[in-house]
Amino acid sequence: MAAKKEKKKKKRIEGIPVLTTDFVPGHEIDEYIGFVWGTTVQAKFLGHDIIAALRTLLGGEIWPYTRMINDARRYVIHRMVKNAKAIGADAIVGVRMGTAQVIPGTIDIFAYGTAVKLKK
Repeated sequence: MAAKKEKKKKKRIEGIPVLTTDFVPGHEIDEYIGFVWGTTVQAKFLGHDIIAALRTLLGGEIWPYTRMINDARRYVIHRMVKNAKAIGADAIVGVRMGTAQVIPGTIDIFAYGTAVKLKK
C-alpha cells in the first residue's frame, strides 16, 4: 500500500501565509509590495507588579507578564496582517518581532515583514 503524502500546511493568519522565511514554499513571488508592521505599547499593572516582586524573591515565572506579552504578540501579528491585506498582499515574508521600552513601566511589542503578491 502506497503511503499518502500529506500536504504540509502553511501557517496562515487571517487567510494569508505569514513566514519568517524570504519565500513561500510551493509559490513564486510575483511582486514585492512593501514593508508592513504592527505595533502596540503595553503598560504594567500595579497588581501585577506586586506578584512580580514576590516572584523575584521566591523564583518562578511571572505569569501575568508572560500572558500580557504573548497576547500582545498575537495582536501585533494580526495588526500587521490587516495592514498587508489593506495593500493587497497575498503573503508576508521575512517576518521579525521585537520589543523595546518606550518609557519606564511600558513595553513596545512590534512585528514587521515584507508584503508580497504571489504568482497565480
